[in-house]
Order: sequence, then C-alpha cells, then structure tokens
Amino acid sequence: MAQVPAGTAEGSTTAVAVAAHDLTVLRGDRTVLRGLDLTVPAGRVTGLLGPSGCGKSTLMRAIVGSQAKVGGTLQVLGRPAGDPTLRSRIGYVTQAPSVYDDLTVRQNLDYFAAVLLPGRARRQERRTVVDRAVDDVDLASHADSLAGRLSGGQRSRVSLAVALLGTPELLVLDEPTVGLDPVLRRDLWNLFHQIAADRGTTLLVSSHVMDEAERCHRLLLMREGEILADDTPEALRLRNDTPTVEEAFLRLVDAAAARAAHEEPRS
Repeated sequence: MAQVPAGTAEGSTTAVAVAAHDLTVLRGDRTVLRGLDLTVPAGRVTGLLGPSGCGKSTLMRAIVGSQAKVGGTLQVLGRPAGDPTLRSRIGYVTQAPSVYDDLTVRQNLDYFAAVLLPGRARRQERRTVVDRAVDDVDLASHADSLAGRLSGGQRSRVSLAVALLGTPELLVLDEPTVGLDPVLRRDLWNLFHQIAADRGTTLLVSSHVMDEAERCHRLLLMREGEILADDTPEALRLRNDTPTVEEAFLRLVDAAAARAAHEEPRS
C-alpha cells in the first residue's frame, strides 16, 4: 500500500497529523501493537481510549519517535516518525510529571525554555513564552512555588506547560487527567479544546476513563494491541445503537472476543 500523502487522509482531503498503516511494535517475542491502521485529524482533539496495558503508551511512544522495534508505516506531520525535524514540532507529556521538585514552577519553565531557545539574544523571547505557558495552565499564582510542594494536578499542569513552551503542532498527552478530581479534569479538557481551537494544535490524549471519550472530536478505541474503532463519538454510538461510548466500546469488545473464539483452531 502506498504511503498516505502528507497532510491528507487517504481517500479524502481532510488534513491529518498522524497516519499509520500496518503499524506493529514488538517487545521481545511479544507483539504489543498488531498491524494498526489509523489517522489522527489535524487541529482536533483525538482520544486514545482503552484499558490499562492495551498498548496506548506504546502507540504514543511510536508517534513521538521514542519506541524501538516499530514496523509498518507511520507518518507524523508529513514526516516519518522519529525524524529529527519533528523534535521541535511535537510536545509530549508522559504519565509521570517531568519536573524538578527542587525548582519553582517558573524555574522549571526557564530551564526548559533555555534548552529550546538558547542564547542571550533570545532572553526576552524565553521570558515571553514562559509567561504564556504559565498563563495557559493557570498557574500564575503558583509560579514561585516549588514543584515538589504542588498537588498532583498542579504538577501535571507544569508538565503540560513545559510541552507548550515551543508552541507544538502536535501535543501527545499520556493519561494527563489520571488521579485528578472532576473539576480539574473538566478544566484540563477545556484547556485542550482551547489550544486546538485557538492555535490549530492537534492533540492526542490517552485515557482509560470512558466518560472522557465524549469530550473528544474523534476516538481511537484500543484493546489488546488492536484498534477496535476509529470514529467520532456520535458515529460510534449510532453504529452500535448505544446511548454512550462506553457501552459501544463494550459491545465492540464482546464482538472481538466472539470473533477470536470462533477463529481459534480446534484441537
């Protein structure tokens, strides 16, 4: 199969940020991702949902170029995944907050801004992007607080602020709302949609909480290293004749299990 042209989804004119065909990842003798075909539309919020251990983090690492033993075709922002030119175009937030506990919020951001924008001549530019990132995640009142003294939700927002320093075209967020209370979860999802709407940023957000599926423009539903569905929440509900995405997911899981049982060789 030919590679998907940069910026378009196969068979359409819809802009895409990520396009994969027959994407496979091996870990030892285990196949973690099993021949995935998927697209992530540009400038939208796509949810990557599924139970823990289904391969969500592995898929995200493949997209950002940090996963070994990747097979198939994977195009990210029009380039092969892992291409050096993508480093400044992608923001990646892992499950564990990537901040220094003994630095304040602003010092953390100053440090990473100096890596992205080195040199004395860019000092004012660094100050501007740090101020913007602090405001983006609503941490202005905690800018001078040590990161180690922040709550879990606040630390997650500092990691998000770090990822936003370079104004990425693609923002990959690995379970950013895990462990947060409902108010903080709502506020973060509102921020995700604001970033997509105001900047045209593409967001890929993983979660194992099915009610977050309703907050996404598009969904990738995963189970055991496979994509069960790649569609909008509304289309998934209609196609499976269910009132919620969670029930649609469960119906797809049951159907996949039935197919697997039918295909098992009989002794």
